[in-house]
Amino acid sequence: MEQQIAIIKQWLGTGSVNVFGLPFSGKDTVGIRLAELLGAKFLSSGLILRAAEKEDSNLAKELSAGNLAPTQTFRNVILPYFGREELANAPLVLSSVGRWEGEEFPVMEAAKSANHEIKAVVLLNISEEDAQNRWDVAKTLGDRGDRSDDREKTVLENRIKEFREKTMPVIETYRKMGILLPVQATGTREEVFANVIEALAKLAQA
Repeated sequence: MEQQIAIIKQWLGTGSVNVFGLPFSGKDTVGIRLAELLGAKFLSSGLILRAAEKEDSNLAKELSAGNLAPTQTFRNVILPYFGREELANAPLVLSSVGRWEGEEFPVMEAAKSANHEIKAVVLLNISEEDAQNRWDVAKTLGDRGDRSDDREKTVLENRIKEFREKTMPVIETYRKMGILLPVQATGTREEVFANVIEALAKLAQA
């Protein structure tokens, strides 16, 4: 794996890898570890928006219902992060940045303008049933913190619906660009991460 990581680092430069998937697919788990190994900065739209909702009651209402943040809010809150000084001269690993159809284009533009061109998009594939089963386990373990969008099964179902209807067209855009890397995400964490590294290394050498 060390050789693969070296190949990915050289290819990626200061570019970005964007990680997508259904709720509970492991986006942040994979993203954080990938950032650590690549010497990259980790940028999660979910984490940023959940912090922003504390000061925005309308945003809090949308997120707690399992809805995606309105596009204008997304643009105002997330896009400026690409130009932050602390992110300069480093690659980025993004966790689902630009989830609503149409948001992928300003994301790509903002990333490229800040010298963080999106070079790969990883799709962590699990089924909707898997997502619901993982929600059940997480509720039992209590290992997700007090997230408003995790409290009720109906909210999870709405998040899945949002992904299916609004995010899948975004993923299709990246597929047509030839930078989408579907990765099966139903194995152990080690297996899933190894599959991600393998897919990135193959793209880097293509």
